Amino acid sequence: MNERRALGFGLSAVLLWSTVATAFKLTLAEFTPIQMLTIASIVSAVILIVICGVQGKLNSLPTVFLSNPWYYLLLGLINPLAYYIILFKAYDLLPASQAQAINYSWAITLTLMASFFLGQKIRKQDWVACILSYFGVVVIATKGDVLGLNFESPLGVGLALLSTLLWAGYWILNAKNKADPVIGVLLGFLVAIPFAVAISIWEGANWSQISPSGWLAVTYVGLFEMGVTFVLWLS
Repeated sequence: MNERRALGFGLSAVLLWSTVATAFKLTLAEFTPIQMLTIASIVSAVILIVICGVQGKLNSLPTVFLSNPWYYLLLGLINPLAYYIILFKAYDLLPASQAQAINYSWAITLTLMASFFLGQKIRKQDWVACILSYFGVVVIATKGDVLGLNFESPLGVGLALLSTLLWAGYWILNAKNKADPVIGVLLGFLVAIPFAVAISIWEGANWSQISPSGWLAVTYVGLFEMGVTFVLWLS
């Protein structure tokens, strides 16, 4: 029963994550990557605060943070700050279909890193699956010109691949966290938001030209790429 519920939560998270590529491109038509990160992180933090409040966990927030502040600072700087700035920039440079396919290879990266850092064994068939999956990523990234390795945006491809390392690294670090996982994710957003706001101010972000559809798109990203979906994944 527990395994069936776990698969249900995991598949629900993946289903929601599969919808956000379009929302990313719609949002990036009006927001810079750092603007998008700032607002989406605020939306995510609000929904996570509501979820933690309903679950009766908010009182433990200061205690959990103060028990290991440098650890939560590191987690917040990795995800959402660095990870999403890099991911959003990759989506800015690549077609959504390419960026999402490359970014989704984080599952392979996580498998390999879990083997190295957590000692989890990889079976022979897993190695075959990893090789086939990465080959598929190359096919999509080169639009089928595998031998020519002609990427539409080498920088975009590099950033998308780097995002998989950050994402997998974040969850490897998070695996060692003994505190409530939803509280841990919320702390990451609360840590990252001041940095995101500061960077957007330094960048000279212009907020006056954003349309209502742009605000709706970034809200969708905050809810279903980050907040709600993180809770499903952690569950």
